[in-house]
This record gives sequence, structure tokens and C-alpha cells, in this order.
Amino acid sequence: MITLKTEKGFPLPLGAHLHRDGVNFALLSRHARQVRLLLFADDSSLPFQEIALNRHIHKTGDIWHIWVKGLKSGQLYGYKVDGEFAPVEGLRFNKHKCLLDPYARALTSQENMDLSAALGHDLKPPLRDLSFSQIDNTKSMPKNVFVHNHFNWGKDRFPNHAWSDVIIYETHVRGLSIHPSSTVKHPGTYRGVIEKIPHFKELGITTIELMPVQEFVVGEGDNVNPITGERLMNYWGYDPLVYFSPQYKYSSAREPGGQVNEFKTMVRELHKAGIEVILDVVLNHTAEGNELGPTLSFKGIDNSIYYVLDENKRYYKNYSGCGNTLNCNHPVVRDFIIDCLRYWVTQMHVDGFRFDLASVMGRDENGNILSNPPILERIAEDPILRNSRLIAEAWDAAGYYQVGSFPGKRWSEWNGRYRDDVRRFWRGDPGMLSAFAYRICGSADIYRREDKQPLNSINYLTCHDGMTLNDLVSYKRKHNEANGENNRDGAADDFSYNYGVEGETEDPQIEKIRVRQIKNMLATLFISRGVPMLLGGDEFRRTQQGNNNAYCQDNEISWYDWHFLKKNQEIHRFTKRMLAFRKQHKILTREIFYSGEDIFWFNDDGGPPDWSYFSRSFGCIIFAKDPKAANICLLCNAGFAEKRFLLPHEYRAKKWYVAVDTSKGTPDDIPGTGKNRVVVEKEYVLPERTLAIFLTR
Repeated sequence: MITLKTEKGFPLPLGAHLHRDGVNFALLSRHARQVRLLLFADDSSLPFQEIALNRHIHKTGDIWHIWVKGLKSGQLYGYKVDGEFAPVEGLRFNKHKCLLDPYARALTSQENMDLSAALGHDLKPPLRDLSFSQIDNTKSMPKNVFVHNHFNWGKDRFPNHAWSDVIIYETHVRGLSIHPSSTVKHPGTYRGVIEKIPHFKELGITTIELMPVQEFVVGEGDNVNPITGERLMNYWGYDPLVYFSPQYKYSSAREPGGQVNEFKTMVRELHKAGIEVILDVVLNHTAEGNELGPTLSFKGIDNSIYYVLDENKRYYKNYSGCGNTLNCNHPVVRDFIIDCLRYWVTQMHVDGFRFDLASVMGRDENGNILSNPPILERIAEDPILRNSRLIAEAWDAAGYYQVGSFPGKRWSEWNGRYRDDVRRFWRGDPGMLSAFAYRICGSADIYRREDKQPLNSINYLTCHDGMTLNDLVSYKRKHNEANGENNRDGAADDFSYNYGVEGETEDPQIEKIRVRQIKNMLATLFISRGVPMLLGGDEFRRTQQGNNNAYCQDNEISWYDWHFLKKNQEIHRFTKRMLAFRKQHKILTREIFYSGEDIFWFNDDGGPPDWSYFSRSFGCIIFAKDPKAANICLLCNAGFAEKRFLLPHEYRAKKWYVAVDTSKGTPDDIPGTGKNRVVVEKEYVLPERTLAIFLTR
């Protein structure tokens, strides 16, 4: 048996770091009595050396540390932490459980991971989580990988697009390219994302927002698809294991820690193409679940510090809907979060973050809502993160909803009201005209009262959570039967409609109205002030077969079928042209709200607008002010019959050219600047459910 030379080591930085000709390990655990460092030769073996840290030598304050000579990049390690097992006091130490380092830069494969062996308690009632498990799970746990930071970034630069230029594309690393139709060499991986850069460039997006790539639990529970019998997996990734490690499953590299360099390569190549990278981070809960969940990392390192516990500390407060809640405003956890975000910016070169259920981060260690949460202010004011994009999902699973009031002007927010109001307007719901007008103008009714601007609003029609754009116009209700929960999961109402047939159809009239409605919503998204976000695949009518909660569907329900790109060229072309239209007309993207002098509203008769409950149509003229730029006239008819629009008298002398008409087929829907452009001088007939845009100097 090899015995490596050790020294006292250093308490900072936390994690495993190269020092001289060895590695320094540092782990924070305030209440532990004993910490053991385990060193492994390979993923499935027992440790070749187990080093007990002496609290009198290897502990400074709350941090246990040791330096081990001769270790190199790729070294596998783990921890076992001993202390009091007293669940009613919030202490769940178990010396038999191999633990993941919260600061680990990479993990090995989860292929042999056994979550039941990781339970810190026995499963037998009535004691359950009050009992103590003596099962050693070392062989069945993934191992931490020490990885050095050496990488050839070349001349990598953050693109740093102005907010007014940003167009976000939300996508899933695996789902983007895993389908055989993607024709990439490295399907389902970070390299697969690189191979899709030409598609991003052709489309015209500036920023990709990746669903969770921090290491998460892949396989959970024994749920199966009741239709196919297939085991259901954690596809979305909202169940984090280790926050510093890129997901191993998304890497084509198989050497220990290879996912780190592959992720960096992806970022470097996206930056070369002028495309930013935003990560969807889940800093509201972990994969350890509630009192009946496994002991994987935080729970066995210092449970009472890292989680928000109930008054009876045996139980966890659950504001995430996933069993537990990270204690984000505890000073130790605040430091951890800042360390994590800084790492992804400085070492992995990401451009920003979208924070899942960010309102959880506004609660104190008792779950109470804070008026000025320390962690949110610290993130916003951190000098390393000052240029990073910060986007909040401004609500939590306990009903705390902060859209428009999320603390701090630095934060942009997913505007859930934009999504719902635009959907309802185009579906033809009554009483939506005024709300729709506010949404296309940047949602001043939501953001101005907090002295914010349109850039604080991330406008979106669809996202990973809910129906795709195609399904929004193809299904009247959700179809989540494949999730194995009797269709009870997922949002109750997507404000969707099927226009006569539930699901796919070959009826040309139904297809015609569906295509028109997709165009209406896409055109709305890209003319609205604020920051647009497009769900990946909506540009070619990706479908999830009506499933509005495909979190567990790692299969063709969720994967991008690239055959649709050819099949639905009309929508793909329309999306590209609308993106180009937005970029061309800067009046649409200014980072301030419209004033009364910027926009003129009118009704279909050319008179004052009708904002009444049953009105479903309006017109407006947006003035460019710059004499070299075009004025824009927008007509919207979400009603069920055609409307003959008269232009207001004072604007009939000008020649208006039709730039967009969603009632037309390609290429007349966006005809371009050719000599055959349609000229409008006085009136224009708008069929039911149609949007049109005119331009004039």
C-alpha cells in the first residue's frame, strides 16, 4: 500500500488546488468531529489511501485542510465526515458515507451510482430518518476529480453585447444534438454545441442560455413511462450535485476531468463566433432532498449550515418544491455562492447566469422574506461579476412572485406576465388589448414603478418549462401521460389552443391558422422592447407532443428533430427575417420606455384607440426621430373576423411599404425591399388573427 507524504496544508482556497508538487485539500465543516480524505486509483475501487485529519493540526477555524505530495491532475478523491447524528438538532453526520466535495471541479461517471446506498438512514419504519445507516457506499459513489486550470484560451474575449442587442436562445446541451438527424460528430455533448454554431449564426442570435450543466443527478427513483415502460431520467438537470463541475454526461471526453476542457473549448468557440454563454444555475436546492433523501455532500458535511430547516430541525423547509432549500443568506453559503459564480466567470469564461427560482435567494435562514437580501445585493455588486448578465426567475415554489419587483436594478427577470398576456391576446381572449400594448412597449406598468427599464424584462413566449411554440397552437390541453403521474404534473393552463384538432393534422385550413399564429407571436416577440428569448427549436416548430413538463423525457419527446428544419422552412425563414428586422430598426430596442411623443395609437377607423374589454385590434405608429431611419406602423387584429384599417388622416400622405404580413405565405410574409413591395396609402385589410408592419421614411 502506497503511503504519500502529507503536510499541514492551508485553509484557503477551499477545494483541491495544486501547490508545489502536490495538492492542497480544504473542506469547511464547523460541527464535524473527524474528517477523512480518501484517495482512489480508479472510479470503482476502494481508496488506496485513507488519511485521517487531526483537528489540532489540520483545522483552522471551521476549515479542515491537508497537503498531499505527488498528486497530479486527474486524481480521484472523496471525503468521509464523522460527527453527531442527531436529526432533531439538524445534525446528520454519517462516517460510512463517501461525500462529494462542494468545490470539486469535476466528477467521475454516475453510471454505478446507488442513491439508496447513500441514504444516511435505514428505510424501515417507523424510525426511518431517525435511524442510522451503517452501509458503506464508497464503491457506488462518483468520485471527485482534481483538475488543474491550465487551458489555452488563445485570444478569447467576452463578446459583451449591449443589452439592446441581445437575443437569447434557450437550449439544452444534450437535446440540441443527440437526435440522429442533427448529423453532428459528437451528439449530445459540448462539442455538439460547437457543431451547431453555424445554425446560431444564420439565425442571428447573440447569446445562448444553457439549461443546467453543473453536475446533477441523472437517474432518480424508479418511475417509468407507463406507455413504453422506459425508465424516466432527470433530463432537465434541476437537481444539482456539485456546482463547480460541468456535467460529465455532456462530454465526449472520457478521461477523468476531461469535461472541464471540453466545456472551455465550447465557450471559446462560441465566443469566437460572437455568441455569449449564459448558464441556468440552480442555487435554491440540491439533489439531497428532504429528511428521507440521500446523503451526498452538504447534508453529510454540515447539514444545519447549508439548509433552511424547520423549527423541528429534523425537517427541511421546502420553498423550491424539490424537498429542501439552500440557506442562501447564511454567511458561509453566501461565500460559497460567490466563489462558485466567480469560478464560472474567471475560469470557465461564461458571460452570465439565469437563476432558477431566484426568489428563494431572498429568504433568510428561517424562510422569511427579506427586504434587501444580502446574497442578491452581493452578487449584483461583486466586482468580478460586474459585467456578468444576471437574470432571475423571479418567483419560487411557495408562491412568492416578484416579477417587476425583484431587488436591485442590475437584475433582469423572466417576464412571466409577458408570456401569458401575449399568448392570451393572440388566442383571442377578451380584455387583453391594454395588457398586450404594455408588453410590446417594454412592460412599463410592471417595471417603471421600481425605476427599472425595458432591459429588466426578458420577454419570452415559451421556455423549457411548458409547451413549445408549435404545441401552443396545436393542443388545447397538456399531454403529460408519458411522465407517469396520470397527467397531474405540469402547469394547469398554458393558454394554448388547437384550432379544431388536438395535435398533428393534415387539414390545410387548420395548419394555415397555426402557422399564422406562430408568426404572430414570433413577430410580437421581436418587435417588443425588452430582451427577447427564443426557445430552441421554436424556429422550426419543434414539438413535445403536447407535453408541458418534459423534465424526465430524455428521448424524442425532448430532443431536437432537425428534420423539422427542412419541413418547416417557412417558419425558419420568418424567424430569421424577424430577427434581422429587429436589428435593423433600433427604435424597437432602445433601453428606455416609449414616451408619449414616440408612439401614436389608433383604432381600425383611424380614430382614437378602443381599449374596451371586447376590443381585439389596434394600430400604432412608432416614430424613429432619426431622419435616416424608418417610422414603423404596426397593425394587430386578434379578432375572429377581418378588419379594414384606415390610417389616421395625418399619416395618409406618406407612402407606407408592407414589411410584414403574417396572413401571407412565404416569401410574401416578409417580402424584403424589392421593387414589388406593396404600398399602402390609406387603408389595409387585415384578415382575422393577423399582424402587419409597414415602414416609411
